[in-house]
Amino acid sequence: MMPPGFAPFVQRAPLCVLTRVALENLFRPERLDKLFEAVAQRQYHRELLFSQTVELMMSVVMRVESSVHAAYRARQEQLPVGDQAIYDKLRGMEPGLSAALVADSAARIAPVVDALGARSKPWVPGLRTRVLDGNLLSKTQRRIRELRRTWAAGLPGRVLAVYEPESDLVTRVYLTPDAHASERTLFDDVLAGAAADDLWIADRNFCTHKFLFGLVARKARFAIRQHGSLVGQPVGKRLARGRTASGKVFEQGLEMNFEGKTLRVRRITLVLAGPTRDGDREIHVLTNLSQRQAKAARVAALYRKRWTIEGRFYEVAQTMTGEPNTLGYPSAALFAFCLALVASNAVALQRAALRAVHGADAVEEMSRHYMATEIRQTYAGMMVALPPEKWAAFRKLSVEQLAAILRGLAGRIEPGDYQKAHRGPKKPATRKTAYKNGGHVATHRLLQQRQTSKK
Repeated sequence: MMPPGFAPFVQRAPLCVLTRVALENLFRPERLDKLFEAVAQRQYHRELLFSQTVELMMSVVMRVESSVHAAYRARQEQLPVGDQAIYDKLRGMEPGLSAALVADSAARIAPVVDALGARSKPWVPGLRTRVLDGNLLSKTQRRIRELRRTWAAGLPGRVLAVYEPESDLVTRVYLTPDAHASERTLFDDVLAGAAADDLWIADRNFCTHKFLFGLVARKARFAIRQHGSLVGQPVGKRLARGRTASGKVFEQGLEMNFEGKTLRVRRITLVLAGPTRDGDREIHVLTNLSQRQAKAARVAALYRKRWTIEGRFYEVAQTMTGEPNTLGYPSAALFAFCLALVASNAVALQRAALRAVHGADAVEEMSRHYMATEIRQTYAGMMVALPPEKWAAFRKLSVEQLAAILRGLAGRIEPGDYQKAHRGPKKPATRKTAYKNGGHVATHRLLQQRQTSKK
């Protein structure tokens, strides 16, 4: 089913081909332009199409090009506009359009994951898990005139992301260009997307009466760490519920009141064997899951697994350029981060194909860093030998056809070639001499001293 000319790369770089096939099917120009027409409220098509902007910016996010300007120069013969038009398009990018790209990618990838038979088991049977977390975009360069007059770092915005572990996809994002705005300003939008039989897992920043009562009103479940400011009345005795590898587990009822309504939840307390990096020795998790759905120790474990979304943010930061520090305008920075999340969804499809062939345990031991490094090293040369028009055939594949091709490519990949490097336990930090401002030391002389001491 592979077009002519692909055989050498399928044989020697199947991982890179698999990645490109997933991206090609995901970023069909005609579909992107239709999405723009359906969602955009202020922007409009003229000479520069939305699909062309996405393709250009994606090359920066995937680290094929070093900057927006470098990406433009590589494509200026195909683009009908100058570089300033590209910057204007990015500066005016609507947050709603960026969010729609992420939701659309998840909606298109999920059926392929199902066709591969690679969906993971639910964390709680009968419930759809939603892990919610926020990400504050990193500071940018002072390219905007107003930022040149201050020493303060410019922050281009904040993102709330919803991650579904069963499909390994980021399905929705909620954006605000105001980096100083609280995450709680986006709660109404999040609640609008909640549904019955959802299980929402989140950190204590999301633990407010409004959010918890809002989830209950939509018949959703939650397991959210209690915030210190949330007021409630303990009900009954605190009962011991065993222990986990992290510490002892206790349970007690908690009753809360909000706008004339009363809600009773389970308060699961994990007394840690050692303090967290914030110095906390106890973690309290509030949940409306029943005992039948999840025992106390299970609830504590569910909360700890929310770090999976932190892994997705780390992947975006380390293996992609999800936060280019040259994009000072919030709309452009949010657009780049959402494209990185879309690309990470494509990587999730890649991993789903590998799970379907090699099993979840083998794929879990594959290093994302090594995989991303090989793709970057091979991608540019592959695209010279196989220019974009050669890949057009993959845009119109059905779900079943795409799943079959991905499965075939995954079968040519050996997971052991990308094995994670497991380090041993960390050694205690070596005590250093007191810091002296302006002091220097010649490394060469230190090495000479080492050699002298051995004699």
